[in-house]
Amino acid sequence: MATTSLGAWPERSRRLLPGALACGVVAAAATWVAEHHGAPVMLIALLLGIAMNFMSTEVRCTPGIEFCSKTMLRAGIALLGMRITLPQILSLGWPLVAFISLSVILIIALSMHAARALRFDPLFGLLTGGATAICGASAALALSSAMPPHPQKERATMLTVIAVSTLSTLAMVAYPTIARWMALDPHKAGIFLGGTIHDVAQVVGAGYSMSQETGDTATLVKLLRVAMLLPIVTLTAAMTRATAAAGSRRPPLVPWFVAGFAVLVCINSVGCFSASTQQLGSDVSRWLLVVAVASIGMKTRPKELLNVGIRPIALILCETILLAALVLTFLHAAG
Repeated sequence: MATTSLGAWPERSRRLLPGALACGVVAAAATWVAEHHGAPVMLIALLLGIAMNFMSTEVRCTPGIEFCSKTMLRAGIALLGMRITLPQILSLGWPLVAFISLSVILIIALSMHAARALRFDPLFGLLTGGATAICGASAALALSSAMPPHPQKERATMLTVIAVSTLSTLAMVAYPTIARWMALDPHKAGIFLGGTIHDVAQVVGAGYSMSQETGDTATLVKLLRVAMLLPIVTLTAAMTRATAAAGSRRPPLVPWFVAGFAVLVCINSVGCFSASTQQLGSDVSRWLLVVAVASIGMKTRPKELLNVGIRPIALILCETILLAALVLTFLHAAG
């Protein structure tokens, strides 16, 4: 009976199922560890995926792992749009909106210049700078999806995810202490935390560990940074399209997941989604991204990560420090 039912499935579903189930199991294990031990779920999913990298050599699992690392990843990024509304962003005031937008552009531009100086591909600077300036692991995955194929792209993406997830966790602990030491009021502390910590979960944890007002402000500022995914990923896709080799298949000017992100932000902004629907979309988005990170980990060879050297780590660390310095300078100038 079971064999007959399985045989009735479409051929594509049967090919994808083994690998997708493997990724789902790793993602579920990572979620359990993160919830019970307070660790960043993206980092745990990546590390568990790397530990299971032998699965990617199994012929039966390869199609499902590829599907999770691409299609499920892009669907998760699109659903991030359900977290954001335009009124939320505008409520922060134009000076802060302008500063955050300009700081994202500045960090990315300087990162690309620094990457070139360090003899890396400038796109590596775009990847690390975008991850640092926008929203950590999620931004790294989104930008990687919009970049042209490259033999080192997945390794660079994994390195970036590991680095920003680790630094974001350290910042969640250290930055509230810095805010107290500098005697920042709750509103300014929220701007500092939301404008500097890489991942959304760590921003929420750091902000609400100080006060309700700080947590609310930090979350809004962070969502403003997340909204910068739309223009930055669109520009990255346009660059990929412009540099596509003659005769090769050119990617769309606006990737479907970027268009989906924009549409969901607009729909959410006019109040079409209830609070429960927004939460459901956010939860599904997070789950899809965790599954995607697990699948990318499965495709990663640990030896490749061990050979990257100190320069890429130093680049991401310098980007993180620069971002914190920019935000503190803005707060000082704003009085």
